Amino acid sequence: MQFEPVIGLEIHAQLKTKTKIFCSCSTEFGKSPNANTCPVCTGMPGVLPVLNKQVVSFAIKAALATHCTINEESRFDRKNYFYPDLPKGYQISQYAMPIAEHGHLDVDSMALGGTKSIGITRIHMEEDAGKLIHDSARARSLVDLNRTGVPLIEIVSEPDIRSAQEAGAYLRKLHAILKYIDVCDGNMEQGSFRCDANISIRPVGQKEFGTRAELKNLNSFKHVEKAILYEIKRQTYILEEGREVVQETRLWDPAENKSFSMRGKEDAHDYRYFPDPDLVPLIVDNEWIATVEKQMPELPGKKRSRFISQYDLTGYDAEILTSSIELADYFEETAFPLKDKKQAANWVMTSLLGMLKTKKLSIGQSPVSAGAFSKLLLLIEDGSINANAAKTVFEQMAETKKDPKTIVKEKGLEQVSDQSELESMVLQTLKENPSEVNAYQGGKTKLFSFFMGQIMKKTRGKADPKIVTKILKINL
Repeated sequence: MQFEPVIGLEIHAQLKTKTKIFCSCSTEFGKSPNANTCPVCTGMPGVLPVLNKQVVSFAIKAALATHCTINEESRFDRKNYFYPDLPKGYQISQYAMPIAEHGHLDVDSMALGGTKSIGITRIHMEEDAGKLIHDSARARSLVDLNRTGVPLIEIVSEPDIRSAQEAGAYLRKLHAILKYIDVCDGNMEQGSFRCDANISIRPVGQKEFGTRAELKNLNSFKHVEKAILYEIKRQTYILEEGREVVQETRLWDPAENKSFSMRGKEDAHDYRYFPDPDLVPLIVDNEWIATVEKQMPELPGKKRSRFISQYDLTGYDAEILTSSIELADYFEETAFPLKDKKQAANWVMTSLLGMLKTKKLSIGQSPVSAGAFSKLLLLIEDGSINANAAKTVFEQMAETKKDPKTIVKEKGLEQVSDQSELESMVLQTLKENPSEVNAYQGGKTKLFSFFMGQIMKKTRGKADPKIVTKILKINL
């Protein structure tokens, strides 16, 4: 029997506010345990939550970017469950009346060979729980409540995803969008962007869903894709054995490349949701939405289309250059003073990204600024240096952060463009290699690169290749 997976994703994105959702404690990451706490976020008796307005504005931004309908009225609920890192014994979230619903994201689908629309069920705001630190050597667990009350939005997809690849494409696009609109830093290692995946399988052609398992707290794109593939295989094996899949929550072990059972999967009624009596209904009017809409930047899809038309880039190149807003901004700043924008794109995608990968740096940590990169490419454009010399200069810039003109002068890399000087070198080279000249004239045209190499060797790579090519063609 052939099975197909049915996948829905729940994304928790930590919002980039300076303070928590219901109190004025800092959200700064990396502080000493329990430093960012107060009576409100630690659930002391008699305290009252006060909603952070910036959290709502960020949620509106996310809703606009994902084509959601923003509800005029939404409500906060109490989600009741006991866990040591949840000091109140309940989490303030949204359930029956979320801030936004019924959106979608268009992603590239390998199965369809084109674009597929993945529905978004809802976006709701909630507070994060704390963190348990397990000390197995002493058989104890420590509680750090710094993260308690940090604002989150949860973005819940429809069960429209049919493969691990589609899930990865959806996640990457959503991750890029949230970073573009500057509501989430997207740091997956720190848990700022994490995913729960609900997976079930069913016979191909069947409309009813199978029993789902939930994979919790996946914090890398690769882990999500690997975990989903594993879960599809696990459930397929169970059904082929004639057994039933159990509804449960599972954890992914990246070291073992497999998941293991954590607990039985709860349903909504298990959490005993009810409206939080300490928080009044939230009203979002059209004026508030319009104010946020004016703050929206150009989103990745529109930027990609503009790059293709404005800079004459291929779809592939535009996709790479718009993969993050930082890279897109870097490219545009680099390309701005240049006549040949395509050359800027090529250098950014090859030399810059290659250097960053080797040094394990982000675009924001690049030792070569966009302005300095422009100066280097302008030296190629005005004929001061050739592409080979530029590679050497770029490597030196990455190591020393020196100005490209300074490096060119120090290394003696100025391009040799004097027509008579180059013509003399060409004639001398042809005279020194008569057998190769005869072979070339006899039809072995691939020897042209041999002559180019000899001349470049004589000039230590500084000859203008366009002029050399022209002279060679005349004299061969």
